[in-house]
Amino acid sequence: MADRILRRPEVELLTGLSRSTLYAMIAEGSFPEPLRLGRRAVGWRESVVEEWIGGRAPAGRSSIVAR
Repeated sequence: MADRILRRPEVELLTGLSRSTLYAMIAEGSFPEPLRLGRRAVGWRESVVEEWIGGRAPAGRSSIVAR
């Protein structure tokens, strides 16, 4: 099956990141760079975004160490 190309609004929804945070993380190298789709259009491979999400530390109580 072919990898879908996700545009920025969909990446924001999937990751919960705002546009400014997304681009700040790209600049610091902590989020994958987008593919250039045209002169003014970019997108991300769905598999790359899903892999990035899967590699994040779990959120919530499960990540808190009990003392």
